[in-house]
Amino acid sequence: MLDNRTAPHIRRIFWIAFQIVTALAAMAIFATALTSPPVVVADDGSGESRSRVIAPLGFRGPETAIVILGYGLLPDGTMRPELIERLTAGYIQSTLAPLSPVIVTGGNPCNGVTEADAMADWLTKRGLPWDRIHIEPNAHSTVENAVRSAQILQEIGARDAVVVTSADHVDRAVMNFNDAGVQVISAVTPEQIPLIFER
Repeated sequence: MLDNRTAPHIRRIFWIAFQIVTALAAMAIFATALTSPPVVVADDGSGESRSRVIAPLGFRGPETAIVILGYGLLPDGTMRPELIERLTAGYIQSTLAPLSPVIVTGGNPCNGVTEADAMADWLTKRGLPWDRIHIEPNAHSTVENAVRSAQILQEIGARDAVVVTSADHVDRAVMNFNDAGVQVISAVTPEQIPLIFER
């Protein structure tokens, strides 16, 4: 059994190990992005195909924001596994682009907690500074995620975005963000996270 003197040291060891694994995962994603070709997807109803890179941002400055889309919370206000997967992808993306602001967007409160508030709390507990995070707690749909995030992008002086969401949601999300006037330079999905990363 751990005593009060040993427990902080054990927690610190686990925290250091978490940071090391996160860095390794980020490097693996970045290496994959450099060697992966663009993904060809069908445009929205036009019948034309276009190439879009679904890959991590890499190293960019504060003009590019990382936008993590919310997902419905459980009735008690805790996060579902799919939202944690999105956050994990967004967190690793934020380590690749340490100057990029991070927007968490999602309302739909459960037990007094919004998706965005739960997301921000998760990120800060893993070391992301509060001043990097911009909380959008009122969106109730992907369209609202896009419109409200566009307003924040304008307010903070960001010119484009990397959108983080689930693979089965990414095309609709990118289309909604484009419709809201946001230039999406890339999209990141949890499926791109290497298996070496342990949540």
